Amino acid sequence: MITQLLSVPGAGIRRASIHQRDEGNRARTGGGGDAAGAGAPRGELRYPAGSLVLVVGLPGAGKSTLLDRLYGLRGDETLPVAVGGTRVIDSRQARNWWGRYLGPLPPRARLPLVYTTHIWRIARAVLEGHDVVAHTRGTWPHILPGFAWLARRRGGDVHLIALDVDPATARAGQFRRGRVLTEATFRRHCRRWRPLIERARTGACPPAASVTVLDRDAADLLKAIRFE
Repeated sequence: MITQLLSVPGAGIRRASIHQRDEGNRARTGGGGDAAGAGAPRGELRYPAGSLVLVVGLPGAGKSTLLDRLYGLRGDETLPVAVGGTRVIDSRQARNWWGRYLGPLPPRARLPLVYTTHIWRIARAVLEGHDVVAHTRGTWPHILPGFAWLARRRGGDVHLIALDVDPATARAGQFRRGRVLTEATFRRHCRRWRPLIERARTGACPPAASVTVLDRDAADLLKAIRFE
């Protein structure tokens, strides 16, 4: 396993650990010296072409905020966005799509359709052979194994970028975005998230081929996700 720190000029060392399952199939983060990102520009994460990169974290952790900044998303899109050869998929896209037709329904009643559509769009993009960056909470049972299986069918792998944000910060993020989960629902997400992020911190997060753990400061310093 390789553990690498993201070095930022003038800011010291930010906690951004990247763990590799093997030497031949690696994601890279810039600025860390002799580890996997050696020679890569600082603040970049690089993955093999054909990979599925999932940005995971608690609701309100900043997954959409990160994708907005990296890919110029506006938040009003209804379909996955093509940026170069990469498909960028945010659950807001499915939410906006169904919002045009299900306006009278309360948001909770729309959730099954919204998230089924979101997962289907990710799966379709993977099966079509695209480089894919998508966000998911990462706490649904069978989601990661299912995506890993699909990616392998196309000769790729799943890689995780885990936003390591404490529950209080994530809760505040929900209020800022204007979509707040009930206390019971959020507690359930926290219970499911805790073992996942603990595994990610040690690099033991199968079936992902790699996992990068970013705190909020390190996420703010990420400049690009590239495929090669």
